[in-house]
Amino acid sequence: MKYDNLSRGLIERMEYDKMTGHTPRLAFDGRRALRRNPDKDKPNAFRGPFIRDVDKILHSAYYSRFADKTQVFSFYKNDDISRRALHVQLVSRIARTIGSALCLDLDLIEAIALGHDMGHTPFGHAGEKFLDEIYFEKCGRHFAHNIHSARVLDGIYPYNLTLQTLNGIISHNGEIEKCEYHPAPMTSFEELDSAIEGCYIDPENNKRLMPCTLEGCVVRICDIIAYLGKDRQDAKKAGLIENEEDVFDLGVIGRVNAEIINNLSVNIIENSYGKPYIKMSPDYFEALKGAKRSNYEKIYLTPGVADPQAKVIRPMFIRLYDRLEKDLRENRTSSPIFAHHIEPISRSFYKRQRPYREEDVHTIITDYMASMTDDYFVDLHEYLFPGEKTIEYKGYFE
Repeated sequence: MKYDNLSRGLIERMEYDKMTGHTPRLAFDGRRALRRNPDKDKPNAFRGPFIRDVDKILHSAYYSRFADKTQVFSFYKNDDISRRALHVQLVSRIARTIGSALCLDLDLIEAIALGHDMGHTPFGHAGEKFLDEIYFEKCGRHFAHNIHSARVLDGIYPYNLTLQTLNGIISHNGEIEKCEYHPAPMTSFEELDSAIEGCYIDPENNKRLMPCTLEGCVVRICDIIAYLGKDRQDAKKAGLIENEEDVFDLGVIGRVNAEIINNLSVNIIENSYGKPYIKMSPDYFEALKGAKRSNYEKIYLTPGVADPQAKVIRPMFIRLYDRLEKDLRENRTSSPIFAHHIEPISRSFYKRQRPYREEDVHTIITDYMASMTDDYFVDLHEYLFPGEKTIEYKGYFE
């Protein structure tokens, strides 16, 4: 195994900067943080603006549901396989490590990292794809988990988060990698709302989003770093590969998770310290892209992962959506969508400008289905369609 270290020259520079008080001044200035309601949630001596965002996210109604939203492997009973709760924590930890070395705002990094997947569906990106297909067919609008994360934290529950946190969340797209990440200014909620609406209309707009802070840029690349090697570990635990060291040879960034995290982190710090952008060296960037390609070829698109998603999960999404739409249009208040979704939102401490029930039918259904955990989704399907075929899990002893 190969573990990179920072160059001696950079270590000496960082130590000198700390000793002389000349560390880079590139962190976002929390005094410039913006909220929709600036009269509330003002920082004080022990709680800065982004600490408040972190607390709101951690205590939000949906945060605990991360524990039962699968990352990639949805058909396995195995507590060692990653859930989304672990993923967001790993993103936060890796990003805070890099952010600390680059003298960035760690509270802003943590807020973006912990909230970035709040809008994710059950059953990972497969669930996201199926919900997007249905939503577009029904009303001509698109669903994307990063955009929905902002809706959860700013629309469904108006938490009054900062613009900088919400911008980092919608711009975190870990499926699109870059060699350099240059912040793109965003200075108003009008710009945020326009960017979000553009993504509902055209998914290509999603690909053009860039964070407005270096902290957001760090979280974006760390989203990739956090899943790149971890998904390989999980694939091994699921029995899809025998040994990730034999299957994946990624050159300079390493083969196994610990190497990948360390080496990419070191390379980013080495190439970004004191600069107004986040950068990898070209050889590491090419290795990262190659690693993602091999993950798709040898994990995500293999029959063992992709086939059950398309053959089992997709029909269940369609069936549930149609049933929930019928329940809403007929005002069938005995339906779980009322007791488990509409009523709790309506009773929330965070008051909305208009009653949630007045939202568009398709918006309410999409909000509800995206909020579900894997187990809740399966149980709801069995409750509404008793006796129909559902998921067959690979058990602990198989």
